[in-house]
Amino acid sequence: MSTAKDSGAASWRFDLMLVLAATLVAFLVNAMSGFPELANARGDNDSLLQLVQVRDLLGGQGWFDMHQYRMGLEGGFVMHWSRLLDAPLALGMLAASAVTGNMPLAEQVVQVLWPALLFMLTLFFTVRAARRFGGAPAVLPAVVIGAAAYHFVGIYSPGSLDHHNVQLMLIMASLSLLLGTPVRGPAAFAAGVCAALSMAIGMESLPSAGSIGAVVALLFLFDGAQERLVARYFGLGVAALAAFAFVTTVPMSAWGQAQCDAYSVVQFVVAALAGAGLAALATLDAAARDRQRRLVSLGLLAVAIGAVVVLFFPQCLAAPYATLDPRLKEMWLDHIDEAQSLRQLVFESPASVMARYATPAVALVLMALRLRRGPWRRQESLVGALLLVAFLVSVWQVRGSTFSIAFAVIPLSAWIAQWRERARTNPSRGVALRMAAVWLVSVNAVWTGAAAAASIALEGKKTPATTERGVKVDIACEAKATYATLARQPNTVVLAVSNLGSPILAYSGHRVFAGPYHRNIAGDLAALDAFMGSADGARAIVEAHHVGLVAVCPTNGETKLLTGKAPAGFMAELVRGVVPAWLESVPGTLAGPLQLYRVKAVGAEGGAT
Repeated sequence: MSTAKDSGAASWRFDLMLVLAATLVAFLVNAMSGFPELANARGDNDSLLQLVQVRDLLGGQGWFDMHQYRMGLEGGFVMHWSRLLDAPLALGMLAASAVTGNMPLAEQVVQVLWPALLFMLTLFFTVRAARRFGGAPAVLPAVVIGAAAYHFVGIYSPGSLDHHNVQLMLIMASLSLLLGTPVRGPAAFAAGVCAALSMAIGMESLPSAGSIGAVVALLFLFDGAQERLVARYFGLGVAALAAFAFVTTVPMSAWGQAQCDAYSVVQFVVAALAGAGLAALATLDAAARDRQRRLVSLGLLAVAIGAVVVLFFPQCLAAPYATLDPRLKEMWLDHIDEAQSLRQLVFESPASVMARYATPAVALVLMALRLRRGPWRRQESLVGALLLVAFLVSVWQVRGSTFSIAFAVIPLSAWIAQWRERARTNPSRGVALRMAAVWLVSVNAVWTGAAAAASIALEGKKTPATTERGVKVDIACEAKATYATLARQPNTVVLAVSNLGSPILAYSGHRVFAGPYHRNIAGDLAALDAFMGSADGARAIVEAHHVGLVAVCPTNGETKLLTGKAPAGFMAELVRGVVPAWLESVPGTLAGPLQLYRVKAVGAEGGAT
């Protein structure tokens, strides 16, 4: 027994050492380039607004008050994000400012160290999962292809403060804990906590968290003797975290309000019922004695959960953006790269298909071959379910590919390990070449490079700048320095397109109408009406909402979209240099990427306030 424990501790330390080395390499690569994301978010609006949210919290905004007062119409709107992410970021900034004595510097420290920490943790849990799935020989491949995937996928770049990297880390932690043999009670409990916490932070991880819970329940159904303890403690972990998140992030005044896009009574009731129900069934001998009883009990639990949703929260069964205004769907949602489907990418950006779908597709083929050859273990059930669900989500929306690329690392590492063993026992040129091919096929960065080369070849020119997530941006429009002149203007309301909303909040003290968030309906529609309508119509909106500045970046993709849809509109006229009498240009900005226009005072050239 002690030998096994010592061996486990040694493997843990060895894996951590390799992961720390890979993290240091990734950190040095970013450092040598000067952490460019800190000066240019490259279209990462969510991370910029996350920074603003944390600043607001540190500035005295209430813990339960999730309003973003500086975006939207008067009074702002309520964000659907979670304070569970704001808390560690705020604590990190307070700690860094205590050391440096400089809050702006402290923010930069957190913007660099937080993604690096999450990179390390995600890679560590990935490596542990690969070891438990494919044995010790899979560790080195997991470090190499995992580090490459996480570096190039973009969610761990310096400045990445939004919730996607935290959610992936938590899901990978839950998977890693459940792949152990045997899985002890504390590990199963922690796995349940991690899965539920990822969902409490954001609904994007619901498919993965739900898949883990479903597989745990199915394993309990088919192998009650071995999986009973796992199901019991996993369920308790889910229920405990669901209750904790509800009490700590939802004010008592909103306990009865259902929010389908954010953690609320809906998610709490479903998660608590599912977790506590699974734990109870696994504990009660009358329900867990044999497979038939487990089937009936789990079936009744599933029916009860479904009935609760249908009877009390039917609105959450609709499509996520079913109630979104058609104009916003046409002018905003349909043009978000992360929300594009695989079918759209095939026709509009075929090269990006390789970067996002190649390694998950290869991994799915490998899992299918393992299923055909057998034996099919509990490890294959967990990894296969997560990989398949994430891939299906990515077919619907490309953002799901971030998870499928991560899960693909596990079977790909085992595949490489098998070929490394073949090369060791049969050191022929043919085996060595095939092993090299397996390595290349498994590295997501190779497919990303091939996609970039194919895109250049297809277009015959250099492609537009993109974020690591594939979002087309104009670098000049996104750079922090671009907003220096705007930041020096007296604080007012700024009329700008939604892509510029988060940078304006992060880099200045102004308010904005628009921002790329589905709850900011009124603000986004006001901006659309102003820019796509006539100059006189824009003036009426400006007067009604006390706008002081109009900001236009002519090369921004959203600006081009609006001018193309409304060639005679207010935005199109500004881009052509036709400025109405009630506006005047801010000196020195017309030659730059961000053109600023000041609203004249009442009585000046017939202008507005």
